[in-house]
Amino acid sequence: MAIVVNLDVMLAKRKMRLNELGDAIGISVQNLSVLKTGKARAIRFSTLSAICRVLECQPADILEYTLGEDEPLED
Repeated sequence: MAIVVNLDVMLAKRKMRLNELGDAIGISVQNLSVLKTGKARAIRFSTLSAICRVLECQPADILEYTLGEDEPLED
């Protein structure tokens, strides 16, 4: 996958647990866990905004693009 989710890194930097974040933004721990492990196929902007508000960070602190092995380079 070309998008890396660094939610666990931001949680550690803020010394916050996943269940605390879930309670603060009204999202279940199960859904946040799917996002944290990189298994999510999508994220709503409203969810990303709420995560950034609570963790006091930018979307780029949570989501990172890397060139995947399965992605061809285009000229």
